[in-house]
Amino acid sequence: MIECGMRIADRGVPVVDWLLELENPSVRYFTLVELLGKRVGNQDVIEAKSRIMTEGPVPRILSRMKPPGYWGKAEDYYVGAKYKGTVWNIILLASLGADGRDKRVRAAAEFVIRYAQDPESGGFACRGGPKGGRHDSVIACLTGNMTWSLIRFGMLDDPRVQRAIAWIVKYQRYDDGETRPAAVWPYDGRERCWGRHTCHNSVVKTLRALAEIPTGQRSPAVRHKIEQAAEHLLRHHIFKRSHDLRRVSISYWTRFGAPAMWDCDCLEILEILTRLGFQDPRMQAAIDLVRKKQGEDGRWLQEGRFTDRLLVRLERNGRPSRWVTLRALTVLARLGQLAGPARALAGGRRTALLQNTGTSV
Repeated sequence: MIECGMRIADRGVPVVDWLLELENPSVRYFTLVELLGKRVGNQDVIEAKSRIMTEGPVPRILSRMKPPGYWGKAEDYYVGAKYKGTVWNIILLASLGADGRDKRVRAAAEFVIRYAQDPESGGFACRGGPKGGRHDSVIACLTGNMTWSLIRFGMLDDPRVQRAIAWIVKYQRYDDGETRPAAVWPYDGRERCWGRHTCHNSVVKTLRALAEIPTGQRSPAVRHKIEQAAEHLLRHHIFKRSHDLRRVSISYWTRFGAPAMWDCDCLEILEILTRLGFQDPRMQAAIDLVRKKQGEDGRWLQEGRFTDRLLVRLERNGRPSRWVTLRALTVLARLGQLAGPARALAGGRRTALLQNTGTSV
């Protein structure tokens, strides 16, 4: 049982109190909502959400956006702009809980739809311009990331977002060595994305987008796609090779970082699966890794691959991370593996966690 009331050695404060400190409004907001199960109408939640737009990294990111809604060069929104261009800042803003009603956030959303969404298919392309994303450059991981971000900005009902969801449902595959897609669009010429083994990152990013759709608004096709994607990840025990479970599939998946860009890690996968209500024995190796990485002070370190390359630095690698700690505690809370009187949301239902009267959260 993980103790979420552990005290930080050099400051004498419980870990959850550390996450709730005012200096990081985004972490405070998600701690209140995701970890402690506070309702969106709670006054603390309302105040934290409001402060996201006025303090911390979100206003710094938005201050560097050009008025039409992009960062850097308009048409260089993805490939050559890693990780300071438009697409990456949209992912970052969505991760930080930026308010999609803000006119600057909405301008960025409209820009990326105009420049990157393929008018023909609804998927998002890594190359594009004023007339839209190039049909021959549509990729699944970007489609997943942009769909997730736009839903987070409150645009689920926008017909253009619905087209992106339809693209995921129609084209996302889960090949695992025995089969491969036909040599037709969008699969032809993209061996890394659509070879005999579907790109794991695209599976995760498109699943994350579908998981962001509220349960009651998921069509039967979306629900089926979620089940397919989840089974694909569970078959790999989250981060192993399905045909040899003694081997790690992708080495960097065992390094926990935040925020994620096109890449991911096994903690992100656990976040998605537990949000969807999955509890499966094949998740255990990843859960054990999460528990193993917790420090003696109850915190987890930042190990992200791109933390030094973002437009605005959130945290430094190798140091205790509020973001990674929040993600890890949220996963363990949903699985009922936290001690202390915290409450968490698991599978859409509020679940009381085991009590430990010797400590406080």
